[in-house]
Amino acid sequence: MSLVIRDDRQRKALTGLSQAQFDQLLPVFESTYQSTQQQAYEEGVASGTRHRKLGGGCKGKLPTIVDKLTFVLYYYKTYPTFDALGAQFNMARSKANENLHKLSPILYDTLVELEVMPYRELTTPEELKAALQGGDHLLIDATERAYHRSTDNAKQRDHYSGKKNSTR
Repeated sequence: MSLVIRDDRQRKALTGLSQAQFDQLLPVFESTYQSTQQQAYEEGVASGTRHRKLGGGCKGKLPTIVDKLTFVLYYYKTYPTFDALGAQFNMARSKANENLHKLSPILYDTLVELEVMPYRELTTPEELKAALQGGDHLLIDATERAYHRSTDNAKQRDHYSGKKNSTR
């Protein structure tokens, strides 16, 4: 059993996409999913670990490609716990986790193929100009990212700002 989505307003609320956007994303997601499955099958055959033909075995709680895409979009729109996600899609939390980690890279590859993934890092002004080509809006993500400090004392001193950390 999957989410029952009644109208476009509800689809936008649960997945972040309109029906038209969902329909545009679906065939590319499906082809990416099929190629990923085929590659995993061929690797299993080559290594001798594959025992069933492609598509064999239990069908799982997300039998259709629409269910798979809805599942991963629902997660990224609402960020529920795996307990809540599993309950919503009638599966164990461990299977919700497993399905999400299997489908997330496929969604990422789909968005890259459609050229709708945002740039993460631009190192030169030329890359910035190329990224802004044809766009009239610029969004800057101001979230903090982890910075891995060197264990070498000399390098740490070079990067020290002089501010003392507040421990209160």
